Amino acid sequence: MSVASVFPRLEPRLPSVQKPIQYVGGELNSTVKDWDSVDVRWALMYPDAYEVGLPNQGVQILYEVLNERDWIMAERTYSVWPDMEQVMRAGDAAGPIPQFTVDSHRPVGAFDLFGVSFSTELGYTNLLTALDLAGIPLHARDRGDDDPLVIAGGHAAFNPEPVADFIDAAVLGDGEEVVLAISDVTREWKQEGRPGGRDELLRRLAVGGSVYVPRFYDVAYAADGSIEAVVPNRPGIPYRVRKHTLMDLDAWPYPAKPLVPLAETVHERFSVEIFRGCTRGCRFCQAGMITRPVRERSINTIGAMVENGIRQSGFEEVGLLSLSSADHTEIGDVASGLADRYEGTNVSLSLPSTRVDAFNITLANEFSRNGRRSGLTFAPEGGSERMRKVINKAVTEEDLIRTVATAYSHGWRQVKLYFMVGLPTETDDDVLQVAELAKKVIAKGREVSGRNDIRCTVSIGGFVPKPHTPFQWASQLDHETTDERLRQLRETVREDKRYGRAIGFRYHDGKPGIVEGLLSRGDRRVGRVIEQVWRDGGRFDGWSEHFSYDRWMESAESALAGTGVDVDWFTTRERDYDEVLPWDHLDSGLDKDWLWADWEDSLAAADDPDGVPDVEDCRWTPCYDCGVCPEMDTEIQIGPTGQKLLPLSVV
Repeated sequence: MSVASVFPRLEPRLPSVQKPIQYVGGELNSTVKDWDSVDVRWALMYPDAYEVGLPNQGVQILYEVLNERDWIMAERTYSVWPDMEQVMRAGDAAGPIPQFTVDSHRPVGAFDLFGVSFSTELGYTNLLTALDLAGIPLHARDRGDDDPLVIAGGHAAFNPEPVADFIDAAVLGDGEEVVLAISDVTREWKQEGRPGGRDELLRRLAVGGSVYVPRFYDVAYAADGSIEAVVPNRPGIPYRVRKHTLMDLDAWPYPAKPLVPLAETVHERFSVEIFRGCTRGCRFCQAGMITRPVRERSINTIGAMVENGIRQSGFEEVGLLSLSSADHTEIGDVASGLADRYEGTNVSLSLPSTRVDAFNITLANEFSRNGRRSGLTFAPEGGSERMRKVINKAVTEEDLIRTVATAYSHGWRQVKLYFMVGLPTETDDDVLQVAELAKKVIAKGREVSGRNDIRCTVSIGGFVPKPHTPFQWASQLDHETTDERLRQLRETVREDKRYGRAIGFRYHDGKPGIVEGLLSRGDRRVGRVIEQVWRDGGRFDGWSEHFSYDRWMESAESALAGTGVDVDWFTTRERDYDEVLPWDHLDSGLDKDWLWADWEDSLAAADDPDGVPDVEDCRWTPCYDCGVCPEMDTEIQIGPTGQKLLPLSVV
């Protein structure tokens, strides 16, 4: 049956909320289909505000991939701000206004599938708000055949156990192919008359080992609170669920029709992912570990995507994205080819944070050829040489000083350096070395440029151990020590009269990191904490003005009472090899023994930095046996192709 739009009920209330434009839809390149013309209907959500969610490339890609099929409908929904939530709950004479899609303002609860992309765990409470507003029961066990399947994806889905009670399924890895496979299974089940209800649909999705359905797995706990085992509870369900890896990115040149926002968003640019995966081996980096192997797009595909994206969107900035963009084997040719192609136009090119050892001034000049010279960002991550050995960030102080000297001598005035605090084995002195490094950067900049208007911004993030990394066993630093080290660092920078005013200092306190740590390495028992926080008003926990550490701690104390575990058990406790981790039954392709050996190497490097060799990038070295390629039946895909980008005949 057709489903009516709620917009006639919503529109009169829009003047009463902030930024009403984010709820009206109709963006350039958005898609609206006739409800009755399709077999399968997806509602896709990024669980944050429109301004953060709309630019998210993962959702945009799936939106386009699904809508290219004439038998599938995909629409988008985002988290509503608290003022709109209040308006929707108050409703009108017909009752509350449900969570709606922005494309056609249809109720999310009417769709077959509700896909939620989690790039961070701090969006979990926003999922509960959306479910409740949609009229979908919070707990998967309470849902009926007419409720959509709630499917989680994104990086946080590599440990979906904290939200296992609230989702029906989770997908690990790349989504382009698996969303179509899920759609096929759903269409077949519907055409057969929905035999066995939603339980049978979930069974069909799970048996192939490509979709994780938490209800089909039982978790047993030991007397000390640790997990004894996670095992399937019915025949045919695999013991391990594999991640999806998309090979041949050239065959999937998305987004081809990027969405153009109606309201201001966090990224006003067209982004092209030039390669996926990273094998640099930084031990803290979950994104680098779970997206292996490296798969590059060819220079011709990149050029075609940029040309098409600019034409389709009108954006004047193009970002060439990946986890380490300057590592693309043809980045020099990509940069010069695009710079030649768009020289003299309004199009500007940008790279995200660049590795110190991958930067060169020729590359930087190509990206600023049209006159837009923004600051350069580098990420040494650790303040001292010792810490960079511990985390396998093979960047020396000499490398950094040489790189910034080159930048400052060629006209750059602003450099941003990103570090982390709370890394394993870190001491107060390791953190204070950040200040010394920043001072040396300023001194070198003044020396080579002959100017005093040189700036360096130091940005500090708190380290949170993540699943499927060598640091998944590490203890997390408590927030009191984190804040004290940040205070010492801030004072050290400020008290220096020669350099203090030239060094900017940006940081987050340690409390949000503890909550993120609870959610990133938690198990199913943490779901009670999430629900309690949400019922106590928790929303938009990734926003400092909405985040409440006290609310999380009070909720955890009550929700975990009687379980034998607490927040410290999940965060500041170090694990050992034999402990069953909540995500051990979810296969990222990485061999657990390899991860453990790398963890032990990091500890050895802490004691003897010169005695432990770096784990080099396996793109250029023999295989390090991390396990991904044989386990996932994949291989590294890199150039060079020997091809060149030709200038366009008409720009």
